[in-house]
Amino acid sequence: MQVQFTLPITIAPADIDELEHVNNIVYLRWAQDIAIAHWRARASDDMLAAYIWVVRRHEIDYRAPLVLGDAAEARTWVDNAAQGAVWKRFVEIGKPGAPPAAQIVSSWVILDAATRRVKRVPPEIVARFS
Repeated sequence: MQVQFTLPITIAPADIDELEHVNNIVYLRWAQDIAIAHWRARASDDMLAAYIWVVRRHEIDYRAPLVLGDAAEARTWVDNAAQGAVWKRFVEIGKPGAPPAAQIVSSWVILDAATRRVKRVPPEIVARFS
């Protein structure tokens, strides 16, 4: 079962490129913003203090443009299981109730906050986010 986390998006004039739609790199920023917000909203204080996430890979499929004035939102969820230290995160960005304008799959790696060393994703984190 997917547990989704959603955030509204405000499209700013600075997000618009010369083609008069949201610039591709802005979707990546939004994907990172919602991933961080999701982590901070769901993780315990102990988890926040003990772990740091870094991105290993992003894949983005652009499906439709968003333009200034569009109401938009980002939705995210994580894969059912982590693979060692790597956990896939899925993000869809678009107009509410419409097919996504962009779909992102990111691989995030968990680090021990004190040592900055890679760790396996603890089962308690998987349980809290799944």
